[in-house]
Amino acid sequence: MKQDVVKVDIRGILPAASGCALFVGNDEKVFVINVEPQMGLIIGMFLRGEAKERPLTHDLINRIFQGFGINVERVIITDLKNSTYFARIVLMQQNELAKKIVELDARPSDCLAIAAAHKKPIFVSAALFEQVEDMSKVLDQMNEAGSESETD
Repeated sequence: MKQDVVKVDIRGILPAASGCALFVGNDEKVFVINVEPQMGLIIGMFLRGEAKERPLTHDLINRIFQGFGINVERVIITDLKNSTYFARIVLMQQNELAKKIVELDARPSDCLAIAAAHKKPIFVSAALFEQVEDMSKVLDQMNEAGSESETD
C-alpha cells in the first residue's frame, strides 16, 4: 500500500502531568503525540544513546531482530482516530534466497522507540500531517525558556 508520506523527527520530549508529550515534526510543522511517562523516558534514552543497566523490552526486540537478520526500515504514523494515533513499522529480512518486507501495526510509542534505537527514519502520512495542529510555537517557547526539550 503506497501512500504519500512526510519525513519527521522527534524534536522534543516534555514530561506532562498525564505522561510525556513527544514533539514530532519537521521545519514546516510540529505536532504532539502523548505517550506514557515510561515510554517518554525510554525514547529519550535511545535518542541520547544512554547505556542501560539491564535490557529493556525494546532492547530485547532489537536483539531478536538481530538474531533473525531483520532490519527496521522505517516507521510511519498513519492515522488519528478518536484522539488515538496509529502507526506501522516496516521490517526487512534478506538472505541469499529472497528479501521479505513486512509491515506491522504497532503503537506509535513503540514505533518511535524502535526507530530511535535503530536510528531509522520516521514518516507521517501526508493526510495526517496536514490534519494535525501545528505546535511549533509551543516547542519554540519551551526552547527559549531553556527547557531541555531538544533531543538532537
